[in-house]
Amino acid sequence: MAPLADPKTLARVASLELRARAVVEGVISGLHRSPHHGYSVEFAQHRNYTPGDEIRHIDWRVYGRSDRYHVKQYEEETNLKAHIALDVSGSMGYGSGPTTKAQYAATIAAALTYLLLRQRDTVGLATFGPGVVGYLPPAGTPAHARELLRRMEEAEPGERTDIGAAFGDLAERIRRKGLVIILSDLLDEPAAILKGLQHFRHRKHEVIVLHVLDPAELTLPFESESVFEGMENEGTLETDPRALRIEYQRTVQAHLTAIRRGCRDIRTDYALMTTDRPVDEALVQFLSERMRQS
Repeated sequence: MAPLADPKTLARVASLELRARAVVEGVISGLHRSPHHGYSVEFAQHRNYTPGDEIRHIDWRVYGRSDRYHVKQYEEETNLKAHIALDVSGSMGYGSGPTTKAQYAATIAAALTYLLLRQRDTVGLATFGPGVVGYLPPAGTPAHARELLRRMEEAEPGERTDIGAAFGDLAERIRRKGLVIILSDLLDEPAAILKGLQHFRHRKHEVIVLHVLDPAELTLPFESESVFEGMENEGTLETDPRALRIEYQRTVQAHLTAIRRGCRDIRTDYALMTTDRPVDEALVQFLSERMRQS
């Protein structure tokens, strides 16, 4: 993993931050259905001070007794623990246009991080492929936000997909009920995907599935004989896509329908997002529909 001080890393993270901030400016509503109404600021608990916390929240009486810094945490700040699950399997590296699925998903993840932190929620990050590749528990400090962005930007697609195993692994790590936001191309068997989602629902988590696909994956628009190479070591296939297009599109739609219906049956929010659509536009539509249904 490249050090945070590396100039190339800093430039990439800054680019992601700018993209995320631009998206947030276009999103005019909140993200989650809050379990609390109003804006309670009642004291809830203490936690250890971490760099980036506001000094005004330090409890100086506790410091006087323990000689250690502790921050007062209020009910509003403990409103929700959110976990963003970001797919880093090899297939996420595909892009028929200027933006790969991995880049698009990272931009969405960064924008949602800003939205959640502005609501005074805490945010964690899990990257997954065949299992959970990396995990950062939720927090809400500026330093934590920078670390989240760094990990999102540095995540390189390259592992095989085993969504069921990854979701089961992640569900075991998340003890407290909260919000799980999944960003993935979901290129796995629908039954395995839905079984994995059930792990979260059994633990009473609220789940959002944002299905990220390249538009070419939906239509197979290629017009000449081509060699297709699997991005997760599946080998190659030389074929004429025109002869496969109708059956391919039928298979893709059946896959999407199975996942969409399965998510509905287990009360999991689902949205398809294609990489040719502006992220802010896609998020505004999804969040607006989510608010209307709440």
